[in-house]
Amino acid sequence: MNRRLFLQTAALAAGAQAVAAKGLPIKKGVLISMLPKNMSFRDRFQLARDVGFEELECQTVDDPKVTDEIAKASQATGLRIHSVMNRDHWQYPLSSSDPAVVAKSIQGMKTSLENAKAWGADTILLVPAVVNPQTSYRDAWNRSVEQIKRLIPLAEKAKVVIAVEEVWNKFLLSPLEFANYVDQFKSPWVKAYFDVGNVVLYGYPQDWIRTLGKRIVKLHLKDFKFQDQVISESPRVRKRVADWVPLQEGEIDWKAIYQALQEVDFRGTATVELPGGDREYLKEVSRRVDVILGRA
Repeated sequence: MNRRLFLQTAALAAGAQAVAAKGLPIKKGVLISMLPKNMSFRDRFQLARDVGFEELECQTVDDPKVTDEIAKASQATGLRIHSVMNRDHWQYPLSSSDPAVVAKSIQGMKTSLENAKAWGADTILLVPAVVNPQTSYRDAWNRSVEQIKRLIPLAEKAKVVIAVEEVWNKFLLSPLEFANYVDQFKSPWVKAYFDVGNVVLYGYPQDWIRTLGKRIVKLHLKDFKFQDQVISESPRVRKRVADWVPLQEGEIDWKAIYQALQEVDFRGTATVELPGGDREYLKEVSRRVDVILGRA
Protein backbone atom coordinates (compact mmCIF):
# COMPACT_ATOMS: atom_id res chain seq x y z
CA MET A 1 0.00 0.00 0.00
CA ASN A 2 1.54 3.34 -1.03
CA ARG A 3 1.56 6.30 1.32
CA ARG A 4 -1.28 8.19 -0.41
CA LEU A 5 -3.58 5.16 -0.40
CA PHE A 6 -2.68 4.46 3.22
CA LEU A 7 -3.56 8.02 4.27
CA GLN A 8 -6.86 7.91 2.34
CA THR A 9 -7.80 4.60 3.95
CA ALA A 10 -6.87 5.88 7.40
CA ALA A 11 -8.94 9.05 6.88
CA LEU A 12 -11.98 7.04 5.79
CA ALA A 13 -11.63 4.74 8.79
CA ALA A 14 -11.32 7.70 11.15
CA GLY A 15 -14.38 9.30 9.59
CA ALA A 16 -16.39 6.10 9.98
CA GLN A 17 -15.33 5.83 13.62
CA ALA A 18 -16.35 9.45 14.24
CA VAL A 19 -19.80 8.84 12.75
CA ALA A 20 -20.19 5.63 14.74
CA ALA A 21 -19.17 7.45 17.91
CA LYS A 22 -22.00 9.93 17.46
CA GLY A 23 -24.59 7.18 17.11
CA LEU A 24 -27.41 7.08 14.60
CA PRO A 25 -27.94 10.19 12.39
CA ILE A 26 -31.45 10.71 13.73
CA LYS A 27 -33.10 13.83 15.11
CA LYS A 28 -34.50 13.52 18.63
CA GLY A 29 -38.11 14.73 18.94
CA VAL A 30 -40.72 15.13 21.66
CA LEU A 31 -44.51 15.49 21.58
CA ILE A 32 -45.86 18.90 22.54
CA SER A 33 -48.35 17.07 24.81
CA MET A 34 -45.43 15.89 26.97
CA LEU A 35 -44.44 19.46 27.87
CA PRO A 36 -45.96 21.25 30.91
CA LYS A 37 -49.28 22.80 29.92
CA ASN A 38 -49.04 25.54 32.56
CA MET A 39 -46.20 27.17 30.62
CA SER A 40 -46.39 29.46 27.59
CA PHE A 41 -45.63 27.88 24.22
CA ARG A 42 -42.33 29.72 24.07
CA ASP A 43 -41.32 28.47 27.53
CA ARG A 44 -42.38 24.93 26.63
CA PHE A 45 -40.32 25.02 23.46
CA GLN A 46 -37.31 26.40 25.32
CA LEU A 47 -37.62 23.70 27.97
CA ALA A 48 -37.62 21.02 25.29
CA ARG A 49 -34.43 22.49 23.84
CA ASP A 50 -32.81 22.88 27.23
CA VAL A 51 -33.23 19.18 28.09
CA GLY A 52 -31.81 18.08 24.75
CA PHE A 53 -34.63 17.65 22.26
CA GLU A 54 -34.00 18.84 18.70
CA GLU A 55 -37.49 18.79 17.17
CA LEU A 56 -41.15 18.82 18.17
CA GLU A 57 -44.35 17.12 17.03
CA CYS A 58 -47.53 19.19 17.44
CA GLN A 59 -51.20 18.30 17.19
CA THR A 60 -53.80 19.80 14.86
CA VAL A 61 -54.82 23.33 15.86
CA ASP A 62 -57.99 25.07 14.62
CA ASP A 63 -57.47 28.53 16.10
CA PRO A 64 -55.28 30.71 13.80
CA LYS A 65 -54.08 32.73 16.81
CA VAL A 66 -52.80 29.60 18.53
CA THR A 67 -51.25 28.42 15.27
CA ASP A 68 -49.40 31.73 15.01
CA GLU A 69 -48.32 31.62 18.66
CA ILE A 70 -46.83 28.16 18.15
CA ALA A 71 -45.03 29.30 14.99
CA LYS A 72 -43.50 32.25 16.86
CA ALA A 73 -42.39 29.99 19.73
CA SER A 74 -40.64 27.73 17.24
CA GLN A 75 -38.90 30.65 15.55
CA ALA A 76 -37.86 32.27 18.84
CA THR A 77 -36.35 29.12 20.32
CA GLY A 78 -35.02 27.48 17.18
CA LEU A 79 -36.91 24.28 17.99
CA ARG A 80 -38.22 22.97 14.68
CA ILE A 81 -41.71 21.50 14.37
CA HIS A 82 -41.17 18.46 12.17
CA SER A 83 -44.62 16.85 12.19
CA VAL A 84 -48.33 17.41 12.83
CA MET A 85 -50.29 14.65 14.53
CA ASN A 86 -53.67 14.69 12.82
CA ARG A 87 -56.51 14.86 15.33
CA ASP A 88 -59.72 13.65 13.69
CA HIS A 89 -58.74 10.25 12.27
CA TRP A 90 -60.03 8.27 15.26
CA GLN A 91 -63.38 9.96 15.81
CA TYR A 92 -63.93 10.54 12.10
CA PRO A 93 -62.05 7.76 10.25
CA LEU A 94 -61.51 7.88 6.50
CA SER A 95 -62.80 4.29 6.42
CA SER A 96 -66.32 5.21 7.59
CA SER A 97 -69.32 4.41 5.37
CA ASP A 98 -70.89 7.74 6.38
CA PRO A 99 -69.98 10.53 3.91
CA ALA A 100 -70.44 13.15 6.63
CA VAL A 101 -67.88 11.42 8.85
CA VAL A 102 -65.41 11.14 5.97
CA ALA A 103 -65.93 14.82 5.14
CA LYS A 104 -64.99 15.75 8.73
CA SER A 105 -61.90 13.56 8.47
CA ILE A 106 -60.85 15.19 5.20
CA GLN A 107 -61.37 18.64 6.70
CA GLY A 108 -59.22 17.63 9.67
CA MET A 109 -56.43 16.65 7.30
CA LYS A 110 -56.76 19.95 5.44
CA THR A 111 -56.42 21.82 8.74
CA SER A 112 -53.37 19.70 9.59
CA LEU A 113 -51.85 20.61 6.21
CA GLU A 114 -52.44 24.29 6.92
CA ASN A 115 -50.74 23.86 10.31
CA ALA A 116 -47.80 22.09 8.69
CA LYS A 117 -47.37 24.90 6.17
CA ALA A 118 -47.53 27.56 8.91
CA TRP A 119 -45.01 25.72 11.10
CA GLY A 120 -42.63 24.45 8.43
CA ALA A 121 -43.40 20.80 9.23
CA ASP A 122 -42.72 18.22 6.52
CA THR A 123 -45.00 15.43 7.74
CA ILE A 124 -48.55 14.73 8.90
CA LEU A 125 -49.24 11.61 10.94
CA LEU A 126 -52.40 9.87 9.76
CA VAL A 127 -54.18 6.82 11.15
CA PRO A 128 -55.61 5.68 7.82
CA ALA A 129 -58.55 3.52 8.90
CA VAL A 130 -60.36 1.83 11.78
CA VAL A 131 -61.65 -1.73 11.53
CA ASN A 132 -64.69 -2.40 13.76
CA PRO A 133 -67.98 -4.35 13.68
CA GLN A 134 -69.38 -1.81 11.22
CA THR A 135 -66.30 -1.64 8.96
CA SER A 136 -64.72 -4.76 7.49
CA TYR A 137 -61.01 -5.04 6.83
CA ARG A 138 -61.55 -4.95 3.07
CA ASP A 139 -63.78 -1.88 3.31
CA ALA A 140 -61.30 -0.14 5.61
CA TRP A 141 -58.57 -0.75 3.04
CA ASN A 142 -60.53 0.33 -0.03
CA ARG A 143 -62.21 3.37 1.50
CA SER A 144 -59.06 4.74 3.11
CA VAL A 145 -57.06 4.27 -0.10
CA GLU A 146 -59.68 6.16 -2.07
CA GLN A 147 -59.64 9.10 0.35
CA ILE A 148 -55.85 9.27 0.69
CA LYS A 149 -55.58 9.44 -3.10
CA ARG A 150 -57.79 12.53 -2.90
CA LEU A 151 -55.40 14.06 -0.38
CA ILE A 152 -52.16 13.40 -2.28
CA PRO A 153 -52.45 16.45 -4.59
CA LEU A 154 -52.96 18.68 -1.53
CA ALA A 155 -49.95 17.10 0.19
CA GLU A 156 -47.81 17.54 -2.92
CA LYS A 157 -48.81 21.19 -3.25
CA ALA A 158 -47.93 21.80 0.42
CA LYS A 159 -44.73 19.68 0.12
CA VAL A 160 -45.85 17.68 3.16
CA VAL A 161 -45.71 13.89 3.43
CA ILE A 162 -48.78 11.94 4.59
CA ALA A 163 -47.23 9.47 7.03
CA VAL A 164 -49.48 6.49 7.73
CA GLU A 165 -49.10 5.02 11.23
CA GLU A 166 -49.82 1.51 12.48
CA VAL A 167 -51.81 1.63 15.72
CA TRP A 168 -54.26 -0.57 17.63
CA ASN A 169 -56.98 -0.12 15.03
CA LYS A 170 -57.03 -3.78 13.88
CA PHE A 171 -55.51 -2.66 10.57
CA LEU A 172 -52.09 -3.08 8.89
CA LEU A 173 -51.21 -6.01 11.13
CA SER A 174 -48.00 -7.17 9.43
CA PRO A 175 -44.93 -5.42 8.02
CA LEU A 176 -45.52 -6.95 4.56
CA GLU A 177 -49.06 -5.60 4.49
CA PHE A 178 -47.95 -2.19 5.71
CA ALA A 179 -45.33 -2.06 2.95
CA ASN A 180 -47.89 -3.04 0.29
CA TYR A 181 -50.35 -0.45 1.57
CA VAL A 182 -47.79 2.35 1.19
CA ASP A 183 -46.46 1.08 -2.15
CA GLN A 184 -49.84 1.02 -3.87
CA PHE A 185 -50.02 4.82 -3.85
CA LYS A 186 -46.87 5.04 -5.95
CA SER A 187 -46.30 8.48 -4.48
CA PRO A 188 -43.37 10.07 -2.61
CA TRP A 189 -46.02 11.95 -0.60
CA VAL A 190 -47.28 8.82 1.19
CA LYS A 191 -44.86 7.12 3.58
CA ALA A 192 -44.85 5.14 6.83
CA TYR A 193 -44.79 6.59 10.34
CA PHE A 194 -43.52 3.60 12.29
CA ASP A 195 -44.31 3.26 16.00
CA VAL A 196 -41.79 0.95 17.66
CA GLY A 197 -44.06 0.09 20.60
CA ASN A 198 -47.34 -0.49 18.80
CA VAL A 199 -46.29 -3.80 17.20
CA VAL A 200 -44.82 -5.54 20.26
CA LEU A 201 -48.07 -7.44 20.92
CA TYR A 202 -47.87 -9.29 17.61
CA GLY A 203 -44.41 -8.77 16.12
CA TYR A 204 -40.82 -7.61 16.44
CA PRO A 205 -40.14 -3.92 15.72
CA GLN A 206 -36.72 -4.64 14.21
CA ASP A 207 -38.36 -6.97 11.67
CA TRP A 208 -40.87 -4.27 10.70
CA ILE A 209 -38.07 -1.71 10.31
CA ARG A 210 -36.12 -3.95 7.95
CA THR A 211 -39.24 -4.76 5.91
CA LEU A 212 -40.47 -1.18 5.65
CA GLY A 213 -36.98 0.20 5.03
CA LYS A 214 -36.95 3.48 3.11
CA ARG A 215 -40.73 3.76 3.39
CA ILE A 216 -40.27 4.93 6.99
CA VAL A 217 -40.18 8.72 7.20
CA LYS A 218 -40.63 9.15 10.98
CA LEU A 219 -40.52 7.06 14.17
CA HIS A 220 -42.36 7.02 17.49
CA LEU A 221 -40.51 5.64 20.51
CA LYS A 222 -42.15 4.04 23.52
CA ASP A 223 -41.71 0.83 25.50
CA PHE A 224 -44.00 -2.00 26.50
CA LYS A 225 -43.95 -4.75 29.11
CA PHE A 226 -45.98 -7.90 29.73
CA GLN A 227 -46.76 -8.72 33.35
CA ASP A 228 -48.73 -11.37 35.22
CA GLN A 229 -51.72 -10.01 37.14
CA VAL A 230 -53.75 -11.98 39.68
CA ILE A 231 -57.43 -11.68 38.78
CA SER A 232 -58.78 -14.28 41.23
CA GLU A 233 -57.44 -15.64 44.54
CA SER A 234 -59.73 -18.65 44.94
CA PRO A 235 -58.97 -20.37 42.69
CA ARG A 236 -55.82 -18.38 41.96
CA VAL A 237 -55.98 -17.17 38.38
CA ARG A 238 -53.37 -15.07 36.61
CA LYS A 239 -53.78 -13.05 33.46
CA ARG A 240 -51.04 -11.78 31.17
CA VAL A 241 -51.44 -8.00 30.83
CA ALA A 242 -49.49 -5.40 28.91
CA ASP A 243 -48.43 -1.99 30.22
CA TRP A 244 -46.60 1.00 28.83
CA VAL A 245 -43.38 1.56 30.76
CA PRO A 246 -40.46 4.04 30.62
CA LEU A 247 -38.00 3.62 27.77
CA GLN A 248 -35.54 0.74 28.31
CA GLU A 249 -37.71 -0.86 31.01
CA GLY A 250 -39.87 -3.02 28.76
CA GLU A 251 -39.77 -5.84 26.24
CA ILE A 252 -38.22 -3.97 23.31
CA ASP A 253 -34.72 -5.04 22.27
CA TRP A 254 -33.24 -1.59 21.70
CA LYS A 255 -29.92 -2.97 20.47
CA ALA A 256 -31.80 -4.84 17.75
CA ILE A 257 -33.72 -1.64 16.93
CA TYR A 258 -30.44 0.25 16.64
CA GLN A 259 -29.01 -2.36 14.29
CA ALA A 260 -32.11 -2.40 12.09
CA LEU A 261 -32.21 1.40 11.82
CA GLN A 262 -28.54 1.40 10.93
CA GLU A 263 -29.09 -1.24 8.23
CA VAL A 264 -31.91 0.69 6.51
CA ASP A 265 -29.98 3.96 6.95
CA PHE A 266 -32.88 5.75 8.61
CA ARG A 267 -32.19 9.49 8.86
CA GLY A 268 -35.51 10.98 9.95
CA THR A 269 -36.81 12.01 13.36
CA ALA A 270 -37.53 9.72 16.31
CA THR A 271 -40.16 11.26 18.60
CA VAL A 272 -40.88 10.00 22.09
CA GLU A 273 -44.57 9.36 22.75
CA LEU A 274 -44.87 9.09 26.52
CA PRO A 275 -46.72 10.70 29.43
CA GLY A 276 -45.71 14.28 30.18
CA GLY A 277 -43.71 15.55 33.11
CA ASP A 278 -41.46 18.24 34.57
CA ARG A 279 -37.95 19.32 33.62
CA GLU A 280 -36.16 16.51 35.45
CA TYR A 281 -38.48 13.88 33.97
CA LEU A 282 -38.03 15.22 30.44
CA LYS A 283 -34.27 15.43 30.93
CA GLU A 284 -34.21 11.75 31.89
CA VAL A 285 -36.37 10.81 28.88
CA SER A 286 -33.97 12.73 26.65
CA ARG A 287 -30.99 10.93 28.19
CA ARG A 288 -32.57 7.53 27.55
CA VAL A 289 -33.20 8.41 23.92
CA ASP A 290 -29.52 9.34 23.63
CA VAL A 291 -28.62 5.89 24.89
CA ILE A 292 -31.01 4.22 22.42
CA LEU A 293 -29.57 6.23 19.52
CA GLY A 294 -26.02 5.44 20.56
CA ARG A 295 -25.11 8.96 21.65
CA ALA A 296 -24.34 8.12 25.26
